[in-house]
Amino acid sequence: MPDLSGLFTPFRLGHLTLGNRIVMPAMGLAVCENGAPNAEHAAYYARRAQGGAALVMTEGVYIDHPSAGDNPLLGRWHGEDALEGWQRVAAGVHAAGGYVMPELWHVGLIPLVADVMAGEEPRYRPELGQVSPSGYIAPGKKVCEGMTPPEIDAVIAAYGRGAATARSLGFDGVEIHGGHGYLIDQFLWAELNKRTDAYGGSPRARGRFAAEVVAECRRRLGPEAPIVMRISQWKTIDYGARIASTPVELEDLLAPMVDAGIDLFDCSQRRFWEPAFEGSELNFAGWTKKVTGRPTMTIGSIGLDCDMQASLGAGREAACNLASFDELARRFDRGEFDLIGVGRAMIAEPDWARLVREGRLRELKPFSPSAISKALRRAA
Repeated sequence: MPDLSGLFTPFRLGHLTLGNRIVMPAMGLAVCENGAPNAEHAAYYARRAQGGAALVMTEGVYIDHPSAGDNPLLGRWHGEDALEGWQRVAAGVHAAGGYVMPELWHVGLIPLVADVMAGEEPRYRPELGQVSPSGYIAPGKKVCEGMTPPEIDAVIAAYGRGAATARSLGFDGVEIHGGHGYLIDQFLWAELNKRTDAYGGSPRARGRFAAEVVAECRRRLGPEAPIVMRISQWKTIDYGARIASTPVELEDLLAPMVDAGIDLFDCSQRRFWEPAFEGSELNFAGWTKKVTGRPTMTIGSIGLDCDMQASLGAGREAACNLASFDELARRFDRGEFDLIGVGRAMIAEPDWARLVREGRLRELKPFSPSAISKALRRAA
């Protein structure tokens, strides 16, 4: 059995001291009631902290901006009813011994998920007032004008209000969703960012919007509360997409966020063991840590033998089986990343961290699509 003891050493993140290196990452449950979490939510998140996750990230929550997102089954980070629910989530995780952060989210200009799954052309929905850096809904498909400077300022201010709200509700910091093709990622990705002003062109310019979001969140949170940025190469509309083709480009893209005070990069991959660039076996988190000097978290099929897209799209009960921990231990022990995000495996097994610490790997459960609904029922 691989030596996983390093995962159970403390880690300093801002003013927090995490008891171990295991994080429950943000994963949408799609069971909110008009954006408000219910008692099942609070119990679900608390149960993962009780099971040993040192830090729990909530699902993505829409910031207080008109076009941040329109799915009522996903979290809303404004409105008294929703915020009361999220406050109960924070209290529950704290009572279970964990730290907790919301994942602040603005989807920007995105296609309908149903269109993507059906392989159809992306459709623009002007009634939603969606915003984006340059008006592209997909590479080569411009459907509207890009954001004006006042529109950019308005979204940055909304992120800042979201950070202030997190602080007022008792959360321990914030994660900002800057990956998977949503608004911040649309600025980072050259295929969708065709701006010629200070927010587009060079990698550093493409990273400016994200940096200004971080700076405003830092201003509202103060100097010690941790700010995490989730980034990815892949998008929901293009699994092969890349925000950076070389380590140098990645360094230039992320440098403004480092200067703005980011504490940790949450580096999302479909499979954590795959190299980020040719000529090195370092994964995305490894290269991000190397070029920024900031701590990183790796995420992507940890403990499972297939990625999220394969498991959720398969529609069968045993979509993902358990996988070896040897590669995870090898990469962690050499310092490639500092934290690990365990998503689907922890949905299936809330005691994942405890069982791994005790060496009871054979008792871990595989993941199937029905695990999400089962997890909520059991928590309640």
